[in-house]
Amino acid sequence: MNHLTRLFPLLLAVLFCAGALGGCSEKKETPLFLESNRKGREAEAPVKDVPTDILSTQKAFSNVSKKVTPSVVNISTVSRKKSIQPFFETNPLFEEFFGAPQTRRDKSLGSGFLISKDGYIVTNDHVIRDAESIQVKLSNDKVYDAKVVGGDQKTDIAVIKISATDLPVAVLGDSDKLDVGQWAIAIGNPFGLDRTMTVGVISATGRSNMGIETYENFIQTDASINPGNSGGPLLNVYGEVVGINTAIVAAGQGIGFAIPINMAKPVFSQLIQKGSVSRGYMGVTIQPVTEELAQSFGLKQAKGALVNDVIKGGPADKAGVRQGDVITALNGSEVKDPSHLQRLVADAGIGKVAKISVFRDGKALELSITLASADSAPKQRQREERSGRQQEGEADMLGLIVENAEGGEGVVVVDAVRGGAAAEAGIKRGDVIVLINRKRTGSTAEYARVIQQAAPGGRLTILVRRGNASIYFALRVK
Repeated sequence: MNHLTRLFPLLLAVLFCAGALGGCSEKKETPLFLESNRKGREAEAPVKDVPTDILSTQKAFSNVSKKVTPSVVNISTVSRKKSIQPFFETNPLFEEFFGAPQTRRDKSLGSGFLISKDGYIVTNDHVIRDAESIQVKLSNDKVYDAKVVGGDQKTDIAVIKISATDLPVAVLGDSDKLDVGQWAIAIGNPFGLDRTMTVGVISATGRSNMGIETYENFIQTDASINPGNSGGPLLNVYGEVVGINTAIVAAGQGIGFAIPINMAKPVFSQLIQKGSVSRGYMGVTIQPVTEELAQSFGLKQAKGALVNDVIKGGPADKAGVRQGDVITALNGSEVKDPSHLQRLVADAGIGKVAKISVFRDGKALELSITLASADSAPKQRQREERSGRQQEGEADMLGLIVENAEGGEGVVVVDAVRGGAAAEAGIKRGDVIVLINRKRTGSTAEYARVIQQAAPGGRLTILVRRGNASIYFALRVK
């Protein structure tokens, strides 16, 4: 018994340890990470109730990407350009001994989108300009050689083509219905990163006078557009193409520009049909209507395009348009500024009769004009630079010293005194003053008579010839 009594505590200890070890084997280990119960695991999502409108927006963007990306292509080009040579290397003797200047092969990337199942692709002209070879990569990673159908530098639009069939095609929308604040989606090839999608809003429409292209009517967006996006589509939430991504402001972020698709359609349609673009031509030179000029001409608003010259024998001359007319509308569309009129005329159609509204001598007039082709526009005759010779004498009340111009065409400005009314308005030495308040100034005597009649504080409207251009200036007599 004593022996059993001594073993009893030991048996209890063994049983206790066995039980403890059994319990340890059933204990769960701490997971290395948590996985969502939306994936069938144990952890709940940090946010349970996501607003339905956010989920809908997210789904809308995903749907646009899935539906439209197949029609977006990546474009790579190779062009050969001359290397910059030191001055001495341009000498013929250098070429005789060392050979012709070397050229370098430049590679560039861009984007585009398919508009037909048989391979027509719209892109920017600057993407494919001067290219020796062009390759197009589709969303399925197939690569094709492309040929140039046509390009238009004035709008920076081009069409290329690949030999393929049954391709996915983009759907074109209506850029005239865009409102500031609407969603904007860009898909392209920025920095060579295939099929990149960025989202923003329409920041502004009708951007012009940017100095980027001849014809400008840009959509501005803050959807990220970078080098390589050029030629790719700008889309709305329906996946419709509303613009062609074209330019960025390098010094700023969130400022990109796209060509409205409604402006692009007639251009690439002509490129496909005939390989080039023909535009309407009116036969006038025009300038903006400033607030000062508007008051001087009796206009209520500083809108429209002021005709500062009419090409003799041109469509406008035949229609009865006169120098000093302000064109306020074309075919019922109100003219905002000269750039707007330029676009309206270009798109109006060659050989078609257009209705123009002009403001002349305080009255609104309606004229009919048959637009010609811009290709038939006569070159303006070159006028000799009239520098004028400096003469001693006192400046007049406008701060000008003038003399008779050759041929009795007006008076030439010999000097424009700094701080004078004329100089502050922008009149320069060498300008030829033709009209003052719509009255001819064929001589210095006529010029002096007109300005002497001007009361201090009154306004003068002066038409000057500067080289090949005619320019109106409005100034106040001091």
